[in-house]
Order: sequence, then structure tokens, then C-alpha cells
Amino acid sequence: MPQVTVGVSLKMYFGHRAAREWAAEVADIAARTPAVADGRIELFIAPTYPQLLPALEAVAGTRTRVAAQDAAAHDRGAYTGEVSPAELAEIGVGMVELGHAERRRLYGETDAVVAAKTAAALRNGLVPVLCVGETERVSPEEALASSAAQVRSAVADAPAGRLVVAYEPVWAIGAPEPAPVSHTRVVTAGLRELVAALPGRDGSVVVYGGSAGPGLLAELGDDVDGLFLGRFAHDPAALAAVLTEATALADAREGVRA
Repeated sequence: MPQVTVGVSLKMYFGHRAAREWAAEVADIAARTPAVADGRIELFIAPTYPQLLPALEAVAGTRTRVAAQDAAAHDRGAYTGEVSPAELAEIGVGMVELGHAERRRLYGETDAVVAAKTAAALRNGLVPVLCVGETERVSPEEALASSAAQVRSAVADAPAGRLVVAYEPVWAIGAPEPAPVSHTRVVTAGLRELVAALPGRDGSVVVYGGSAGPGLLAELGDDVDGLFLGRFAHDPAALAAVLTEATALADAREGVRA
């Protein structure tokens, strides 16, 4: 299993040509990062639907994984405009982002919808990147309770399988700075304990998202398994800097386990 997980979502910021160029640069960075090449760092990217196949082609030959930004709760049928998790798996997508705060706020996705999508992803062999987090700034303990409840709801009736839980406090998404390290460490440490105790979730990890960027991973240290990046990693140089930090953390963890 990876020592550190780093993901990047492009949301809907890039056009098709720009996304292809970005994916090619990411593939080059991945190939030049030994900890990605040997699997100690799990790197995944989440472009838009039309960019999935080009992204898969761009990162072929590296260990970079490609994630979708969403998926339907159904495998097939009369669901105009939806994208099946079964089809995503068929084309080589390995992960899928679910429950993001923007999906909840803009499209009315509820805990029940997220749970149905999580079950669909897992039954089709996809790793859910399950986004959880409190909507308003509260104490770390309250944030942990809220986020833990979202995790439990999402997997209550889901098949066994690995999760990447992305703690993303909604009030920090798109903000100038991430949530305070003292806040985040309480929540991510608690979520790590939770997912480690969930039956059938071997290998699950907890990452932080929400205005995450270079420098944060070193501050969070052993209370988090990685980062889920947004706009800061749209600059390949910033992603490379984060992977350098992730390599240092992976090296340290490998030394502890040796």
C-alpha cells in the first residue's frame, strides 16, 4: 500500500487542449518522481469526463491513476446525462470523487445520494474518493463528529472495498488559506481511526483537501495520509513541489516501519 496519497481535481477549469497538456506534464513529473514510480506515493488526477480517455493515454506507463469527478448511482438504464460507474471501470478509470460539497450545494446531493453512489462505485471496483466535511467553522471535535457521520452513512450498505476519505471543510474550499493545522490534525487523526476500524475497508486512507497546497503536508505530518489538491496543483510546478514533500514523508514512514 502507498505511504502517501496525493490527488488533484481539475474541476471544470481547463479546456480540452489545456487539460491534455497538463496531463502530459503530470505524467512527466510522475515518471521523474521515484516514490511515485515505486508505488510509495499514490498519485491520481480527476479531469472532466471528456478528458478521461486522453488523461488515461497521457499517464499510461506511469503509476498515475485517473479518477472521475462523479458517477451515477446506477450501472445502466434510462438515466439521461449520467455516467455509469461500470463504464468508467471499463475504460480504465480506477477512482471516483463522490460527495463533494459543490455537488451537495449546487445539485442537491444528500447523504442518501452519496451512499447510493458509493455503493455503485464499490460494486464496480472503483475506489471512492469520499469527500466529507462540515459546512460552517466549528470546533475540531464537532467537525470530526460531522465528518465521521458522513463516512458512516456513505458506507453503511456498501460492498467491501478501499476508500480514500477526503476531509474538506466546506468553509476552507476556495479560501485563501487551508483550515488551521491544529484543526485539521484533530479531524484527520480521528477519521483515520474510524476508517481503520471499519470492516472491509482495508487500505483506506484519509487525505486533506480545501485550499491545500505546497508546504501543508509537512505541517500535517503523521495525522494525515496525503492531500487532495485543487487549483494550486493546476500549476505542474506546484504539484511537483507537493510530491517532493510527499516523498520526504514517505521516506520517513518507511524508515519507521523498517
